[in-house]
Amino acid sequence: MKMTTRIALCALVLSVAVVLVSAPCFAGKQFFAIATGGTGGTYYPLGGVLAQALSNKLPDVIVTAQSGNASVANCNLIREHEIESAFVQNNTAFAAYNGKEQFEGKPVKNIRGIASLYPEAIQIVARADAGIHSVRDLKGKHVVPGDKGSGTAADAANILKAYGMTFQDFGGLDWLSFSGISQRLQDKQADAGFITAGLPTAAVLELASSAPITIVNIEDDMATKIAKEFPFYTKVTIPANMYKGVDKPVTTMAVMAQWVVDEKVDAELVYQLTKALWEKGKFVLAKNKGEAADAPSGAEIMATAHEKGKDVKIETALAGMAIPLHPGAERYYKEKGLIK
Repeated sequence: MKMTTRIALCALVLSVAVVLVSAPCFAGKQFFAIATGGTGGTYYPLGGVLAQALSNKLPDVIVTAQSGNASVANCNLIREHEIESAFVQNNTAFAAYNGKEQFEGKPVKNIRGIASLYPEAIQIVARADAGIHSVRDLKGKHVVPGDKGSGTAADAANILKAYGMTFQDFGGLDWLSFSGISQRLQDKQADAGFITAGLPTAAVLELASSAPITIVNIEDDMATKIAKEFPFYTKVTIPANMYKGVDKPVTTMAVMAQWVVDEKVDAELVYQLTKALWEKGKFVLAKNKGEAADAPSGAEIMATAHEKGKDVKIETALAGMAIPLHPGAERYYKEKGLIK
């Protein structure tokens, strides 16, 4: 027998042996993946701890988190059935399902919701001396609505539309990142800027520590109008004293980071995953040699692992849910009385 043939045969025997030895470890297991975002963002660490928590709570399921390119790319993965579930922003999920914006001509009709996770608030930050107390006061002012083509800029356009305004109503306009907005306001080269991000936002904290600011309030009737016109927005409150000098609560709108899933995933599996996200349960710890232990909910694990995880609450599980729920998730929320 030639040496190369002998090596190939040995390799084949070894690979078969590995499969035979390891196969019992995964016998009867279901695999389920969550596409998250880049390693430097929020989706990645939260997705990782959620995957581990769910795997611990559901002995028959192996849940993994995969880094990705966040919302738009994740929706495309769902459309092509290349991933079971993903984290996305709800405005992107809405656009994907309805074939709007980046998804025009390529709708993601198989995308379904499991839960809204945490809000990313639209913060209209203004210099305290700029005389801006309402969105309408932005007329004639120098405003930075975010980076050109960004989600923040789209949020700014939507808010203005509800007030009967456009970017043309500004006295001046720049396209900048959050740090750029902070610097322009600090240098008094702009009057206000839009920032859509989780609370508190580092750029706003930094600005508030160096210059007096206000956060523009959105009136309750306008918040209702905005949510009706754009169903992916939900009303949130920025607590008093979150930022230096902002000593009263501020009403604004938010998009929600959501956990979505391919409609083809088994309904019973999605039901169990949804339940494991929100409820404590029992599972078997290998290190305890089979002893039952209380398993915290996936949301509780997320809360201990990341600051934004503290905002993952069942009370807002359906906030801004502008796409259909997966039947498995719908069943769970009906049982809990959150929907009829």
